[in-house]
Amino acid sequence: MMNYAYLLAAILCEVIATSALKAAEGFTRLGPSLVVVIGYGLAFYCLSLTLRTIPVGIAYALWSGIGIVLIALAGWILYRQPLDMPAVIGMALIVAGVLVINLFSRTAGR
Repeated sequence: MMNYAYLLAAILCEVIATSALKAAEGFTRLGPSLVVVIGYGLAFYCLSLTLRTIPVGIAYALWSGIGIVLIALAGWILYRQPLDMPAVIGMALIVAGVLVINLFSRTAGR
């Protein structure tokens, strides 16, 4: 179960870092730029711990699927970037894919 805790930490660090990219304004602002660099560093470190037990394809599918949804929500909340219905439907399909992997795949390292 610790492998999924590392994956969740990796996803959250990546979401924080990606959200800070806009505020970093092309790495011209020090504070947000440090959040980006440290966040991505921690994200990849935690992902590397995850890959000890979860296959890389499964880990990356979960990382990217959950990350896409969280980044879209962060953009909507932090930067007031609207989500139209096709975007919401697409993200719902991504969430459905993540659920299928976790609930039914024997490939997902348990």
